[in-house]
Amino acid sequence: MKQDRLFWQLIQHFVVSKEYRILHISPDQNELWLENLTHKKAPIIRIYRHDLDWSTWLQRDIENASSHVVNFKQQLRKRRLHAYNIYVSSYPPVDDWEFRVEEPFENEKTELHSIVLHEGNTQHTLNKIAQATGDEVSIKEENERDDLGLYQLKQSVLNASSQRDKKERSLFQHGKPLFTYFFIFLHLVMFYLLETNGGSQNSETLVKYGAKYNPAILEGEWWRFFTPIVLHIGFLHLLLNTMAIFYLGSAVERIYGNIRFLAIYLFAGFTGSLASFVFTSSLSAGASGAIFGCFGALLFVGIIHPKMFFRTMGANILVLIGINLAIGFTIPGIDNAGHIGGLIGGFLASAVVHLPRHKKYIQRILGFGVAAVLTFFLLQEGYNAENPTAQIKQAETLVQQEQYEEAYNLLIDFEDREEEFPEVLFYLSYIDIQEGNIEDAKNRLERLTTLQPSFHEAHYNLALVYLELNEIEKASSSIDRAIELDSSVEAYNNLRTEIDGLE
Repeated sequence: MKQDRLFWQLIQHFVVSKEYRILHISPDQNELWLENLTHKKAPIIRIYRHDLDWSTWLQRDIENASSHVVNFKQQLRKRRLHAYNIYVSSYPPVDDWEFRVEEPFENEKTELHSIVLHEGNTQHTLNKIAQATGDEVSIKEENERDDLGLYQLKQSVLNASSQRDKKERSLFQHGKPLFTYFFIFLHLVMFYLLETNGGSQNSETLVKYGAKYNPAILEGEWWRFFTPIVLHIGFLHLLLNTMAIFYLGSAVERIYGNIRFLAIYLFAGFTGSLASFVFTSSLSAGASGAIFGCFGALLFVGIIHPKMFFRTMGANILVLIGINLAIGFTIPGIDNAGHIGGLIGGFLASAVVHLPRHKKYIQRILGFGVAAVLTFFLLQEGYNAENPTAQIKQAETLVQQEQYEEAYNLLIDFEDREEEFPEVLFYLSYIDIQEGNIEDAKNRLERLTTLQPSFHEAHYNLALVYLELNEIEKASSSIDRAIELDSSVEAYNNLRTEIDGLE
């Protein structure tokens, strides 16, 4: 009875005090596997109530337990895994046994440390467990019968574990993914409209239907901070974002509930478009900012419930965020400013609405204040006359007014930032053409079409330049590319006919 009580007191210490989760309990309740991945020294613990006899049995059991640890390592996708194997026995084995537990048992990049606790070494072994796991183990040995009965002790431990599991499951049951499916439907409808009215990769069509287009925003079309959320450029873009919102959006909507999810999704989409407006001048569209906002919402869950977060989805979420941001920084044409803006926006929106049944008024007010200040700062920066986007817009206006020298002086300072502002090359090449600097125009257009192969207007202008330089074959190739990208432009087809007459 004494060792049985000690066994359950030890389990109570890990489950209740240290918040380990019960992974497995044997039918006779004499063997339990516990998990707490936030505990670096002892993420997996096995506690086994068994009266030991011979050390050979102990060795076989250690080997068997080690195979289970290997399975846990594979399930958890860990490179290495440490585990502790604690035997609670009335007596030690009758023969020589200490050498079997002196060193951890290693098997396929796992280490199983075994400890034998028996009546003759209780306090010494508890100290050893505390030293090994890094947690003080304070268990009072009870010989009196005025404390909780053994049955009550068992039930208190199992009930505590059950209540914690129930509470964690309830975190994912606050709403069904209603708005997630609504946005997926909206994505499909808008993609159909784009494809049937000029094509989802056609710049004019995208601008017409509400893509993020900085010049239009600067002229007062503020709704373009929101409309890009439901537009996608090409089928692959639509497919990837729709899959992402299906999985991420569903998870976030179940955690936060429908209305909170809608607020998070829309604000994240807005901040993604706003960040893109401030830091990039390219035409853009897509739900990526809002999707990164879902990442931000899940990160906020990790702040509020860190142990549950890292035990369930935390590591995967952090890896996905890192991979997506890395892709954005390494592959041209991806609007990483929109991604980061959406990530921050989703996190801040989550702080404002907070999790269901969490009042936390101070945190919510603080989140609202930070979100308001950030939004104000970005809007002020975006509409600032000294902002690169605003200057490029001004230069575009000057080009339209044929004030080429003034436009050139505004644009030339941005030429060394051509990857960030590729349209600068387009305007500079146009000015070169108007002023007769054909070689300079050729050089800039060739760089531009390399940076942005889908810029069909640049391919058309390059074809005109090649034609001017009597490079007929190159002109033919360029106009073919322009027509391939957008065959609806009459000027492209007319130039194709003209070049055919020269070949």
